[in-house]
Formats: sequence, C-alpha cells, structure tokens
Amino acid sequence: MPSSRPLRVGTRGSQLAVTQTGWVVDRLRAHGLDVDVQTITTRGDVRHDVPVAGLGQDGVFVRELEQALLDGRIDVAVHSLKDLPTAETPGLVIASVPERELPFDVVVGRPGTTLAGLPAGSIVGTSSIRRVMQVRALRDDLVVRPLRGNVDTRLRRLEAGDYDCLILAGAGLRRLGLADRIAEVLEPDAFWPAIAQGALALQTRADDADTRRAVTALDHPATHDAVRAERACLASLAGGCLAPIGGWARMDAAGVLQLGACVLEEAGGRVRRIVAEEVMMPSQEVSADSGAAALGGRVAESLLTKGAAEMLARVRAEASSG
Repeated sequence: MPSSRPLRVGTRGSQLAVTQTGWVVDRLRAHGLDVDVQTITTRGDVRHDVPVAGLGQDGVFVRELEQALLDGRIDVAVHSLKDLPTAETPGLVIASVPERELPFDVVVGRPGTTLAGLPAGSIVGTSSIRRVMQVRALRDDLVVRPLRGNVDTRLRRLEAGDYDCLILAGAGLRRLGLADRIAEVLEPDAFWPAIAQGALALQTRADDADTRRAVTALDHPATHDAVRAERACLASLAGGCLAPIGGWARMDAAGVLQLGACVLEEAGGRVRRIVAEEVMMPSQEVSADSGAAALGGRVAESLLTKGAAEMLARVRAEASSG
C-alpha cells in the first residue's frame, strides 16, 4: 500500500453494508490510517425479484468486490463473512476478522412476539432456506413467505401488515441501532445460525503485505478461530452459503473452542435435522489455525456419518430441478 495515497476500502451499497464498513473505517482511522471508501454494486444487490438461492451460485454479494480487489481498484473489501464462499478466490485472503456481533437469528415483530407463541396460520417472512426449514421444524402450522430487500424494506413490509413477524440476523439490527426491534433471540439447539453469521471479513490481495499488516490490527483471534472452525465444517460438507446448514463455534474463558452444526432436509412435509458437536482443548492441537480447521472437519465427519451427504444431495437435486 503506497504511503502516497489512502487505503481504499470497498463496500456494497446497502445501508447495512455501509454501516458495517463505517465501523471498520472508524477503527482503521483510529490506528492512524488515511482511508477512502468506495461503493461497489453486486449482483445480489440488484436482483430483489428472486430469492438469493435463485440467483444460481454462492458469492452473489461478493464477486464484484473481489474483482475490484484483483483489478487493483480497492485495497480492502469488507464483507459479511457468511456471504463469502469457503473456497478462497485465488490471489485473495481473509486478512482480518474483527470481533463478532450477535451470531443468532431473531424474531422481529410486536413486543413480546415469540415463535412458539404465534397463532396458527401466522405469516413469517424470510427467504433463507435454512431459516424456512427451521421455522417449519418448530411450527409446521405457520405460513412462511419469501422476503428480500434491505432491512428498512423488510421492516416496512412488516409494518404494512404483509407479515406477522420476520426472521432476521440479529447482528444487522444491532449494527443499525435497531436492537429494540428484536422480540426474541433464536439460539441453538432449537435454531442454528448461518455459518459465520455476525462476523465481518476484511479481504485483501494475498501479495499486498502492507495492507494485510495494516488491517491485522482489527483482528479478533477468538472470533477468527471460531469462524475458521465453522467454515471448515461447511467446506468439508461441500455446502455453499445457500445450503440448509447452520453452525456456531465459541471460545470459552478457558480457551476451549466448541463447535456445533446442523444439517436440515425437508421431505414429505416434514423437516429432518441432524446435529453434531465437538470441542477442541487448547493442548490438543499444534496451532489455533490448524486446530480450528481440524475441529470443523471432525464435526463435518460426524454429520456425514449420520447421513448429511445424502440429505444435502437431495436438497441440491430439488433446487436444481426447481
């Protein structure tokens, strides 16, 4: 990163993406860096007329940002880490993962609204296949309808009476200062979040050592290890970020990393799910990096022995035929 110009940070143009990037930029500037923000439109931002899964591939919110990095138009891309495919793009690396926000999904509705307390036939808004399946697993008497758009758009649809409640990522609401809209937090084992939900990724070119060093100041090792374990599990399952897979890893005060994950499948009007959990003691692994990845692999292997491969194959076949 030449000292003659600012650090060029790229972001999507949604309100949440700009807010998240602003949080990152404020901290980079606090470390003495001159920063310039560039907004880049992604395909996922443009196509609101179809569910994300209908856009055909993982990475619909990140590819244009990655191309801007590869072309040298920006130095850092700020992503919601759950949007990044587990297969790293050649020439790019995740250089830093700041401390994670709330990793769980939440119910947004009138005060006191809970998933368990909704009247039968209530309309729940969400387009994530993982969320849809988990809602149906808990309450098959509810109606789940697709919902896309930025957070403001979704909240307006709720207020207009199109839905009785929404299922959203809690991290986004909290980052936008809308934590008061959260009626219920949905946590494992009942409701699993997306892999790496609530975490940000600062992506750089692999050969840009100066920029990598600059953004490392924002790295949060416990969060980085947790999402590394989650993403290793997802990669071992050959599941993309659109697959019905949830997971959550966390480091306790003693340095023990624990990972749980869930794979879902809906067939014959019923949802089947399998869950596996493992822990990594600090003394078990050579390094945190390799240990976290190995933990993810062990959880994935446990899920595979319980039938995850067949479940995911059927889900993919159904999606491709639809």
